[in-house]
Amino acid sequence: MSLLIKIDRYLRETGISVSRFGREAVNDPRLIFDLRRGRDPGPEITAKVEAYIADAHA
Repeated sequence: MSLLIKIDRYLRETGISVSRFGREAVNDPRLIFDLRRGRDPGPEITAKVEAYIADAHA
């Protein structure tokens, strides 16, 4: 499953804004906007986002 799909699912479940998610997960409020425009996240960003989502579900 792609990172953007995981993020979109998390956003639907929680209702938080895309900019808040980016800011809290990786200190980048434009993260999701950029991912939707084709940005390819590196392994560090991917790991931080996945850890953020996992922590929220724990």
